[in-house]
Amino acid sequence: MKQIALYGKGGIGKSTTAANLSAALAGEGLDILQIGCDPKHDSTRMLMHGTWIPTVLDLIRERGEEEITVDDVVYQGFRGVRCVEAGGPEPGIGCAGRGIIATFQLLERLNALKGDVIVYDVLGDVVCGGFAMPMREGYAQEIYLVTSGELMSIYAANNIAKAIARLSRRARSRCTLGGVICNAKNIRGERDLVAEFARRINSRLIAYIPRSHEVQVAELHRQTVVEYAPESDQAAVYLELGRAIYGNRETGIPTPLEMDEIETFALEFIQV
Repeated sequence: MKQIALYGKGGIGKSTTAANLSAALAGEGLDILQIGCDPKHDSTRMLMHGTWIPTVLDLIRERGEEEITVDDVVYQGFRGVRCVEAGGPEPGIGCAGRGIIATFQLLERLNALKGDVIVYDVLGDVVCGGFAMPMREGYAQEIYLVTSGELMSIYAANNIAKAIARLSRRARSRCTLGGVICNAKNIRGERDLVAEFARRINSRLIAYIPRSHEVQVAELHRQTVVEYAPESDQAAVYLELGRAIYGNRETGIPTPLEMDEIETFALEFIQV
């Protein structure tokens, strides 16, 4: 079983990437489980054709953990992708990472953490204990950083690389960096910039996802691009991403940059 996690800055397009990745992998005949690890609980919505599925944390609050079954928390979406949303606390109350911890504990008890690939879609603006749990506890074995060429996006990706490097030294954690995904914002020289960032942190650009109007149109129809426009160039990009990740054997420990190095590197690169 391959367990991967997508981390990156909020709003960078992790959930769109994760949902299309899961749809693409399922199209290869693989059994996929996608777990949304974000309090917004929207990771699996396009796989579920717009349906907001109940979150694990909400169900635990309402019923108590012992009363919950697999069918209460695992829903079948497009191409049979099994969908779970961790959820989070009420706004302004409690720790958002608690939903992730509670979700994994429950899914383990229900023997639901299974399949050919598990895709963890994780909020990555801050790598606190809760959001780092997929890495820290050995669930996510391959981490993929989703970024664009924007400085703050690269800064967030670099912070996550720091967490990977630190947690990789723990006996329980088996996390490594699988690569960097550029979810483009149409910035001049963006592909080369992100590829160079990946190289400097001892990784590689595993995919470049161009900005496409088809993504927005598909989501307005409550579908992934892979479902809504399966013959499109954008769908082909996600299919290639799925193949690249599923067949990836080149993972490693990142060597993150210091903040001044990031700024200097970006400035020099853009000037070139």
